Order: sequence, then structure tokens, then C-alpha cells
Amino acid sequence: MAGSVSPLLQLQSLAQTQLTSQATQPSPTWRQSESQTFQTIAPGVEYLQITRGESSPVETTGPWLINMLRVDPTRASLQVFHALDEGVGVETTSSLAVRHKAVAAINGGYFRTTGTFRGESVGSLMLDGKLISEPHYDRAAMGLITQPETTQVLLGHLRFVAEISVGGRSGSLRAQPARGEARHAVNGLNRPLSKDELLVFTPEFHKTTLTTPDGAEAVVRNGSVLTVRDHQGSSEIPADGFVVSAVGNSREWLLSNVRRGARISFSWRLTPLDPKQEASWRRANTILGGGPQLIRDGKVEITNVQEKVLPAFRNDRHPRTAIARLTSRKLLLLTVDGRQPGISVGMSLDMLANLLLEFGADEAINLDGGGSTTMVVRDKVVNRPSDSTGERPVSDAILVFPKNN
Repeated sequence: MAGSVSPLLQLQSLAQTQLTSQATQPSPTWRQSESQTFQTIAPGVEYLQITRGESSPVETTGPWLINMLRVDPTRASLQVFHALDEGVGVETTSSLAVRHKAVAAINGGYFRTTGTFRGESVGSLMLDGKLISEPHYDRAAMGLITQPETTQVLLGHLRFVAEISVGGRSGSLRAQPARGEARHAVNGLNRPLSKDELLVFTPEFHKTTLTTPDGAEAVVRNGSVLTVRDHQGSSEIPADGFVVSAVGNSREWLLSNVRRGARISFSWRLTPLDPKQEASWRRANTILGGGPQLIRDGKVEITNVQEKVLPAFRNDRHPRTAIARLTSRKLLLLTVDGRQPGISVGMSLDMLANLLLEFGADEAINLDGGGSTTMVVRDKVVNRPSDSTGERPVSDAILVFPKNN
């Protein structure tokens, strides 16, 4: 077994999910006695920590330890970095922030927590225009369009379509194969293979594919097949190419259609489920997967059924991390601690969404939470991570940098 995903994200069939009613949990009545004044920590970056509620025999009264970063995208920028600057491996959010000299940071997306592929992203990940991981169940994602004057943040759902073409002309995805061309769908990128799958491993992932000897692999350089390896396991990934890896029925196809010296191309496309967003998403150079969606058009709209996430993940109280676009066009990065009675008990997604609405959110998505929930301000972890061992190493983080004015 190559690895596992956090049990909070264990899936049930869509049919089972549709049979489960989604009871919306009302937000508790907040006590408004605390000061809610953001403090400027850098140009365009403000920070606020508040505690709400109070400890009692029932956790419905709290308390909740909440940390927020409010970012003006015309004066500060967001960037996403993966642990160890590869597509696999883990590193703490604070280490990423210190290493890249960020003024603040929060943890990012979901990831594989154990095994050889520990740290591999479970969901969309594109850095500097290079796709490292495909969307998982079309779940919600954040996109960044970095411009000199501002950073535009997109929030939505993406779908992945990809294929390899052998013996044909290279280029984008096409409806019909050319004469003498063999094509096969690509199921994903840079992750463990499942039954009958064909994947592509790119140089951004790691030096090698980390695969087992169960399948066959074609090593590609400059659009040409360098070698085909069968039942030999992990292949070196060329810096100027990629590796096609296949098992089961896809392995049989690869061995039948891919020969040394053949021309081969890899094409992919990310398509937003909302067609109105397509032009904007094409301009995104950074994409980070999360989910589910929390707010759309200024209203609570939690898409856990659509994203095939268990109802318990929505309804139970856990540490949470989220990102929101505000009606003011500023951005809000927020953490709520949990699993610590008397300190912070965590929130359901409905409670989290209503909290974000209170602070002006117009669009918002949930990010990885639980023991991963971390916020760093000026090299210091300012929240209370729930793991008994302290801050959890994660796969990636969203880092905040003031712009050079």
C-alpha cells in the first residue's frame, strides 16, 4: 500500500451520499465583547486573533481560537510552495515560511499522509504553470493570476482531461486521432497507480517515479521514447521529458503501441465546471486544490455532496483552514483550532462558513484542516495545532509576501 489519505476524507458512493440529509448547523450566538481590530504586520497584510465562546460541559458554547490574515492583493501577493520543492515529501508550514522569507503563511491542500508517496498532493496543484497533480473528484480549488498591479484569486471547481498520443502530431487535445496515431487517456499525474491506470510522471515530481515493478514505463525525452521498461519498477524522470507508467490493461496497451524511438506527446486540460470562469482559469499560473466550497455569491453553499465528501466531515467539529475573497476585494486567510477542550473545540463547515460571512466573505473554500491547520506570522506559529507532537509537516502552504513598492 503506497499511502493513505486522512480518514476525514474517506469517501462514500455518491448514491449513499445523496441519501444522507445535510442538516445545516446554525452558528452559535457569538459574544461580541472581544476587540476585532486588525493590526498591520506588513504593507497590505493585517492580522487578528480572537477567542470566542466559553468552556462548558457541552462544546456548543466553545471556546474557539480564531486567527485571521487580511490581505490587500494590490499591496501584497500570495504564492504556493510545495514541501522540499518537489511533488512529494512533507515540511512544516513554518519551515516553508522561513525558508522563503514570507511575512505570513497558512497550510494548503490535502495530501497523502503515509507511505512512499507521503506528501503527494491529493487534489489540484499547479506551480508556475506546471501541473503537478490533477483535481480529485472535481473538488474546489484556488487559482492565482499574478499581475504587476494585483493578484487575482479564483475559486471554483476544475475537471482534468488528458491523453498521450503515439506516432501522431504533437499538440493540444483533439477530437479525432490522425492516421497511424495511437492514443490513450491519462488518468492522472505523479501519484500511485490504481487498477488498469495510465499515469504521467513529470520532472517536478521527483527524480524517479517511485513506482513498483507491477507495470510498464516509457521514458520520454524531447518528445521521443528513450526506452520502454517492463516489470522493472521506478524509472528516472528526464529533466527534458516525462515517464508514462501503466498497469493492468493500460500496461498491455503501452507494450503494444509504444516503441523505442517513437514520437510521443502528452496533452492535458483543466476545465472549470462553471463555463463563465473558463477564460479566467486559463490565465492562472498557480492552482491549489482544497474543498469543499463554503460560500458562493455571498451565501453559504457547501458542496460536500458534489465533491463526494462524507457528511461527518461537514457536520463534526474539527480544526479548520479556509481562504475567502471578501466583498472589499481583499482576501481572508483563516484558521480555527479544535480538538482541545477548554482552548478551542473546532467548527463544523456551516459554522466556519457563517464566520467567514461575518467578516465579509463573498466566495470561500475549505482547505486541509485537522492536525494540518497552521498559521504563521513573522516566523511564529500563532495558532494551537491539535497534534500532540506539535506542528504537523504538510505538503504545501500558501505564503504571503508584501510587494516591493
